[in-house]
Amino acid sequence: MTGSEVPPQFRLAYVPGVTPTKWVRIWNERLPDVPLTLVPVSPAEAPGVLRAGGADAGFVRLPIDRTELSAIPLYTETTVVVIPKDHIVAAVEEISTGDLADEIVLHPLDDTLDWEGLPGRPAIERPETTADAIELVAAGVGVLVVPQSLARLHHRRDLTYRPVTGAPESRVALSWPEEETTDLVEEFIGIVRGRTVNSTRGRKQGAAQAPAQPKGKRTDKAAGAARKPAQGKNPRGGSGGARGAKNTGRGKPGRGRK
Repeated sequence: MTGSEVPPQFRLAYVPGVTPTKWVRIWNERLPDVPLTLVPVSPAEAPGVLRAGGADAGFVRLPIDRTELSAIPLYTETTVVVIPKDHIVAAVEEISTGDLADEIVLHPLDDTLDWEGLPGRPAIERPETTADAIELVAAGVGVLVVPQSLARLHHRRDLTYRPVTGAPESRVALSWPEEETTDLVEEFIGIVRGRTVNSTRGRKQGAAQAPAQPKGKRTDKAAGAARKPAQGKNPRGGSGGARGAKNTGRGKPGRGRK
């Protein structure tokens, strides 16, 4: 490697709640010579980081401004309400947004849900972050509606959560700058989509790397074996089936004239 060459690397951004561990493990197994660096970002920061080249690709929460960005939706999360363990809602398995009418529903500034109208009663002030809102829930100030992964991320022993129907859902997507769809980005897309090593790009790369000459030799040998007559059979038929048929045809008139 010369001084001007830059070793390949892959930078992957991800927003809170997304756990890229499985995909990173597969990447390290398939491309051990290309280090993958994780770049934690907030949902609001993610699109700007990708456009500015701060990461090659990233897991984001939709909706986002897709200007200059490509995005593949991956999955939709269950929306839950975070409550104290002794809250009345903890006694049921699921609630609706209407059941929160009398509750103070906290609405942090980094909320990832696209609300048309927040349920319940608003707090006097909006918490700065989801982590701040969790602390307020633990203090008995209100409840918090979030994607399930964020409830798990901010787990506390004194809190629990229940699914909420009628609330907006958070969709997670893989995004990258559309003008920078590099081979490494394609590799990561394949990993996230569950492609095996031998599928799609894997097959193409395998074909490109496989030597052509051995295949040609095997083909020639196989063809020669097909053309070679079996020993001890049809000694008068010549060297091939078609040629043997012609010889048989010429031999019949000769036998007829005798």
